[in-house]
Amino acid sequence: MNSESKNPAVLTPEEELETIEIELLLEGIFRVYGYDFRDYAFSSLRRRIWHRINAMHLSSVSGLQEKVLHDPAHMKALIGSLSISVTEMFRDPLLFQVFRREAVPALQALNQIRIWHAGCSTGEEVLSMAILLKEEGLLDRSRIYATDMNEDSLELARKGLIPLRKMRDYTRNYLTAGGSGEFSEYYSVKGDYAVFHPELLENVVFAQHNLVTDQSFNEFHVIFCRNVLIYFNKDLQDQVHRLIYESLGMKGFLALGNRESINFTHHADRYLALSPSEKLYRKIR
Repeated sequence: MNSESKNPAVLTPEEELETIEIELLLEGIFRVYGYDFRDYAFSSLRRRIWHRINAMHLSSVSGLQEKVLHDPAHMKALIGSLSISVTEMFRDPLLFQVFRREAVPALQALNQIRIWHAGCSTGEEVLSMAILLKEEGLLDRSRIYATDMNEDSLELARKGLIPLRKMRDYTRNYLTAGGSGEFSEYYSVKGDYAVFHPELLENVVFAQHNLVTDQSFNEFHVIFCRNVLIYFNKDLQDQVHRLIYESLGMKGFLALGNRESINFTHHADRYLALSPSEKLYRKIR
């Protein structure tokens, strides 16, 4: 709880006690379950912890700690609160436009393409990439690795199910992103859900992976790690940037979220910004 903790000199006694309780909770979670939230951004983490406390009708962080450390079911629920999914298909569609223009020509020269979606949440971005690759004639020679720390999110992602009410917005995103077909051709309707065609996920490997505690597992031509780093403090951001750099092959492409950047990291001079506004980079050294 280093860079984003409050200055102890300005904490009230109640705030100081709460900070200690949160630190003890996170330390206990790490020792018992192996999930390491100790370097997440404190203010965001605190809000999510209190969201869980209120949902359980508890009165303190210590009360939550007792439940979590003694009952894995409560830990599973807390993981859901700490890894809130905020995603959509073709999110920030101009990024996908730039990706088509800058990255696809380079990928077309490869016999096999390895792509990593780190922190894939419930899979909307993975489906977006699969559709883009299919339209560019690259899906059959691509292997997409979709990872997340939350197994419940991965289970949803594997099903390729998305609420039908979202399709209007997603269709708009798809068209803005440079989609060349009819978006509705990629899914069928079943009840209140859009069921995306299984062939889109045939070359996708879903796996649990924690960016904080796990290591690199392959070398990739493309890495999407979007809107994940904003929840980490500076030290943890540097750690994950190192993991990404080591996992990305030379001349590989990195896409970050619109509030994220490689600026001010130890690897900033090792990337070329293909689109500073859309946060698409290429590894050059």
